[in-house]
Amino acid sequence: MHPDLVSIGFLHIKTYGACVAAGFLLCWILVEKLTGRKDLSNLIVALVASGVAGGRAAYVIENWHTQFAAHPWQILRIDQGGLVFYGGLILACLVYFLWCRRTKTNPAELGDALAAVVPLGHALGRVGCFFYGCCYGRICKTGSLGIAFPRFSPAWYEQVDARLIMPDAPHSLPVLPTQLVEAAALLVLFAFVISLYIALYKRRSGLVAHGLVVSAYLCGYAILRFPLEYLRGDPRAEIGPFSIAQTISIGVFLTGAAFALCAFKKVEKLKS
Repeated sequence: MHPDLVSIGFLHIKTYGACVAAGFLLCWILVEKLTGRKDLSNLIVALVASGVAGGRAAYVIENWHTQFAAHPWQILRIDQGGLVFYGGLILACLVYFLWCRRTKTNPAELGDALAAVVPLGHALGRVGCFFYGCCYGRICKTGSLGIAFPRFSPAWYEQVDARLIMPDAPHSLPVLPTQLVEAAALLVLFAFVISLYIALYKRRSGLVAHGLVVSAYLCGYAILRFPLEYLRGDPRAEIGPFSIAQTISIGVFLTGAAFALCAFKKVEKLKS
């Protein structure tokens, strides 16, 4: 755990924020390279802002009573972590479709390029989660697989409140590093979707199903996120037998499947 990347005098840069910023910047560069477009700055900035706002709003709603009801000013402290990815994804998608409608852009075609790079930026964000200590896993009985976070980390606070450790404990009990597990899975997903994008769009001629990369990303992330929720040890809000993230994962998977059906119905021939 290393929450502060730089802390010199008045200069404080959080590792989590730096990882998220690096992820956004890297995605921006890759999208421009994949599409050859240099006119996407307004869109990228809008997606970044809506992604952060949506992610923070979802986190605040999920943790209002336990974290923010007594300290509402903490809502603005996004530098300390606290973004729900699905919340950011949903709001960013709404902003994206509005932008495409205003600019008369094919949302499926540009969406494929965006979907091809999002897992890489998301993976960097999860590395940031690890350095901050949030999004940790369940207590690990096999010590060699677990990470003991230091005193005053989110896992330490939760275990003290649950009376699993004493308030003077120097570190938490070992927990599964689910942040790194998800980051690794996202890198695999990134390798798959960007390879699919290159196969579809980087040929001189042939047929392409716009939206197929979006479908692969949505279905792929839903598939990896759903079981990962069973490994998470941080407080999880639930809807029936599933966590909120699992419930959304089901909807995301069905949306991805619908995208695939639409993509195959509208196969187009690429220009030579």
